[in-house]
Amino acid sequence: MSVREQCRLLGVPRSTLYYEPCGPQASDLVVMRRLDEQYTATPFYGVERMTGCLHREGIRIGHTRVRRLLRVMGLETLYPKPG
Repeated sequence: MSVREQCRLLGVPRSTLYYEPCGPQASDLVVMRRLDEQYTATPFYGVERMTGCLHREGIRIGHTRVRRLLRVMGLETLYPKPG
């Protein structure tokens, strides 16, 4: 059975068959390690404060990248949630 026919039967586009996901970049791993260390020390810091900490250490990074990396790591700010 051809690849085209197999994908059609499964309802999967052929492009997903050939796609190979790439892992995180080395620069992301360095920042993620630092974010983890900072989160362990101050779990109540949000994206803005985390970005500020990284800026003070000389790491130039934007809020959107910090937000994305924290989401990838599964880290969430600790604060009282509504009822």
